[in-house]
Amino acid sequence: MDEKKYQQLEQQITPKTPYLKNCLKAFITGGFICLVAQFIALFYITFFNFTERTASNPTVATMIFLSMLLTGFGIYKKFAQFAGAGSAVPITGFGNAVVSAAIEHRTEGYVLGVGGNMFKLAGSVILFGVFSAFAVALIKSILVALGVVSW
Repeated sequence: MDEKKYQQLEQQITPKTPYLKNCLKAFITGGFICLVAQFIALFYITFFNFTERTASNPTVATMIFLSMLLTGFGIYKKFAQFAGAGSAVPITGFGNAVVSAAIEHRTEGYVLGVGGNMFKLAGSVILFGVFSAFAVALIKSILVALGVVSW
């Protein structure tokens, strides 16, 4: 078989990629994730007296936690298969990457398998940075609520 016939045969057999459909799915699902994050931010603003500026840290931490929880239950994988690039919103994609690596390497043990590999994939600096920001915001919120410090 010569090269031209092979290319024609390949084009006939290869399924066409629905680019427009994939873009719409990514746009809608990515927007839905952002909408959920906006509602979570409004929840923190309404019920915990966060400002628009200060609600971002607990919102990020909550979105990471939710994506990790959904990944642990196997729901995020199905969602990502449907959403494609829309599920790769940085925050939720980060949580998914951490937990996916932990699940994949759990047979190697909790310290070297889960702990070592989940930090290797997603980046320990980012994980500790986000977690530290959440912890500091939570502590400061408690201190502000108790009247020890002010914003």
